[in-house]
Amino acid sequence: MRETLVLNASFEPLATVSRRRAVVLVLQGKAVVEQERPGLRLRGSQVDVPVPQVIRLRRYVRVPFRRQAPWSRRGVLVRDRHRCAYCGRRATTVDHVVPRSRGGEDSWLNTVAACAEDNHRKADRTPEQAGMPLLTAPFEPTPSDALLLAMRAYGREPLPEWLAAPLAESA
Repeated sequence: MRETLVLNASFEPLATVSRRRAVVLVLQGKAVVEQERPGLRLRGSQVDVPVPQVIRLRRYVRVPFRRQAPWSRRGVLVRDRHRCAYCGRRATTVDHVVPRSRGGEDSWLNTVAACAEDNHRKADRTPEQAGMPLLTAPFEPTPSDALLLAMRAYGREPLPEWLAAPLAESA
């Protein structure tokens, strides 16, 4: 279970790791604890460390530049919070705004979450042709949002402290 947020030396989020891996990074001197879980400590015969919630690497790790988050059906559902873009009910499918049969592609800006009924009703038409306006416009998540989307895709909501900690320090 990935429970600890890892920040680069520049305070940008890199990944989430297990509590055990986070403690190992801290004990090896490769990371420092930026935020600990209140009231929890790991104690051993020769060690007493706080349980880390957010750690920051001591040395900057160069990350390959990524222009955009990779598209996925699961990512679209998570981005739209499993809500249908046409009616607002629970979404279980992904709909192409411009249908694939008309040249539409699998991209963040051409796909929205949809319930099965609305996806079937819209069929092979654009929302305008079907008379089904979008409640929310599709958008492309930034690369920094990709980590949060990935966490949500696996059923882990990021802790509010994770969202505030990097912004407060880097601003």
